[in-house]
This record gives sequence, C-alpha cells and structure tokens, in this order.
Amino acid sequence: MTSYMQVKPKLKYRSVGSYYTATHFPDEILRSALSYEPQPEDVFIVTYPKCGTTWLQSILYSIYTNGAPVESVEDFAKKMPFLERMGAEGLADLVRPGSAIKTHMLYDPNRMSKQAKYIYLARNPYDCCVSFYHHHKFFPFYLFEDGTFDEFFEQFMSGQVDFGDYFDHLLSWYPHRDEPNVLLMTYEDLKQDTRFWVQKVADFLGSCYGDSLREDPAAMERILDAATMDSVRELFWREKDYRRQVSTVIPVDQIPRWASLFADVVGNLQRKPHGDEFVRKGIVGDWKNYFKPEQCERLKRRARERCSEVNALELWKHLDIF
Repeated sequence: MTSYMQVKPKLKYRSVGSYYTATHFPDEILRSALSYEPQPEDVFIVTYPKCGTTWLQSILYSIYTNGAPVESVEDFAKKMPFLERMGAEGLADLVRPGSAIKTHMLYDPNRMSKQAKYIYLARNPYDCCVSFYHHHKFFPFYLFEDGTFDEFFEQFMSGQVDFGDYFDHLLSWYPHRDEPNVLLMTYEDLKQDTRFWVQKVADFLGSCYGDSLREDPAAMERILDAATMDSVRELFWREKDYRRQVSTVIPVDQIPRWASLFADVVGNLQRKPHGDEFVRKGIVGDWKNYFKPEQCERLKRRARERCSEVNALELWKHLDIF
C-alpha cells in the first residue's frame, strides 16, 4: 500500500463564509467582499489562484484603453481591484464601464447578478499546482521559503491552500458556462490563439469594444504586445511596488483600511525580500518538470472522480492529460 505524506500547512487556514483562506486575508475584508452587491456594469475576472489572473487583467485593461500602454500603475490598480484583498471599500470609486474586478470567489447564486458579466479563466490542475507552489515560494508571508514541491502537492491535493479545493472552484462555475453573462475560457486556449480570444473577450464586453478592434487592427496588435509574458511580468512588478507604497510608505492616516489590515496580519514579513518569480514562464506543460509519476496518477485519478458527473475535463481533451 502506498503511503502518502502528511503535510501540515505552516499557516492557519479557516473559512469565512464561502471563502477558505489563510489569515493574511483578514476576516473583515473577506466579509466586506461577501457583502458586495454587483452593479449593472460590473465585469468580474474570476479564477482559481494561479490560473492566469494577472494576464487576463492586462488584456482587459488594454481592451478598455484600445491598446494604449499602462502609463500609471496606480490607474491599473484602481481599474483592476482585487475584491478579496480590498473588500467593497476598494470598489467604492470604481469607474464603470472601463474596469474589471478580480476575484477568486466560488459561484454563488445569491451573489450573482444577471446585469453583471463574469469571465472565468480555467487552467489545467497540473500547471496550476506548479504555479501555486512558486506563488508560495515568492511571497514571504506564506512561510514557505524552504518548502518543497512534494510538500505543496499534498497541500494542494487536500485543498489546504488559499481559496480551497481546485475542483470545488472549477465545478462551481463550469455548469454555468452557457449562461449569457458568463464567458468561460481556458488558459491553454488563450495561450494557443491569443488573438481569437482577445476578440472574443472584447465582443463579450460589448459591441463597442469588439467592433473597435475589428476596425482598428493596429489596436489589436498593441493589445497582443501588452499580453506577452514579459509585459505582464513588468506590469506585476510595477503594481507590487505601488501596493507596497500604499501599505508602507503612505502616511498612516491616509492608508486605506484594507491595506492597514493586511499590514497588521503580515507584519514585517511584507518587508522581506521576495523569492522566485510571480509571473514565470507562462507555458503549458511545465508541470512535467515537477510531477513524479505517482503524483501525476493521483491527480489524474482525483480529477476523473471529481468530474465524473460533470465532465469539465473536456476543456483539456486536446492536451491528453486525463
């Protein structure tokens, strides 16, 4: 009989409503996020962590600006707020249309609005797991600098990671893929034919955006340039510096409450040097460099069991990984 590692996460995880996260997501902010009522022109970028969120944010920002470069990272952060990090407070001054709300929320019929739009970006669980592992290595507040992939794999398989079990998240959204205000796409398809999916997203946002791209091929080229991994990586570092300034440089009496609460829970860990890379290779199939055969079989078996009634695995049938 095969014995599996029993790995205890180094952080405390708990449930706050429908959220399951570590304590660096403060309770107050999560409850504020849960209380947010979508507005008619809201657009949500919905992902499980490490499934291409920053990439999709950069694409939407570029669509809204007709391909103009991000001149101010402050403007980007304000137009692409993170609901679970900033709460409803961070959305108070959101300009609509022209913005999108980043969220890792599960599908919840009580929180959905037929007037809002939801873009769900899914990624195969193998590459997601590897990217999430490096995410833990990157941020000091995970206390995982010396953690191994084997250890993280066990956390991922048990759902003891931020936003819980991968399959719970995917299977909450997948059945709603054909609803008119939901666009479900995959990281792999976006990678394979970025031009097609950028146009698809623009059409979903509204005919004014879709028609504009058809009439202005140069704008499409600018958006595709902004969607390269090098561009997204540079954007992330600029945004990280901006958020660091909000949390540590701006006078205390001017710091938004969400930033103050985050600083309180992570303490001096946010000042430690970051490791690894947040935006890494951006390729499909890097998981093969990390997974052992036994781990691959375990995840494959888990995926087939969880998706036996709702065949969400058809999203990746062309990859032949299940």
